[in-house]
Amino acid sequence: YIHVPYWDVMLHTINGFLCAALGFALVDMMNREERFTFQLSPNFLALVAFCFSMTVGILWEIFEFAGDSFLALDMQKDTILHTINTVELDASNTNTVIHLRGIEDVILVYSDGTQEALGLGGYIDIGIIDTMQDLLVNLIGAIVFSVIGYIYLKRKGKGRFASKFIPQVSRNENVENRLEEA
Repeated sequence: YIHVPYWDVMLHTINGFLCAALGFALVDMMNREERFTFQLSPNFLALVAFCFSMTVGILWEIFEFAGDSFLALDMQKDTILHTINTVELDASNTNTVIHLRGIEDVILVYSDGTQEALGLGGYIDIGIIDTMQDLLVNLIGAIVFSVIGYIYLKRKGKGRFASKFIPQVSRNENVENRLEEA
């Protein structure tokens, strides 16, 4: 995460893509199964793939938050900001947004009265920007595969790229006979 630039972004984008592929494949396999009496549209399968991917991404961000909160980890990486907008510092309590610009440092004041300047060059955001970036690139990966999956279905399973991510159900009579006997 520290040594490879944009490592986290790459992982979350790929995760979005692959989870959409997994969600798509699961529903597509059921959709092609003769034992089920429904036939789902390509639009619906693409939507399910997208929602499955985003759900996995959100659950991962909850996991990161829990790790930070309960295990004292730093899974949600910090971001240094030079500007913040907040109603928390509104002395009038009227929900007026206070704009702080040109922030150069964070000074910690400890309970014993001692102070320490961190020398960060700005305000330290402790995770919300990382979380939102992760979810946005997950969204991009999910959209990309959902569109690919939609096109794959519209072309009736033709296309080499999408078929690498979508398993095909083989019709093996020996397996089917054993399933029927069970």
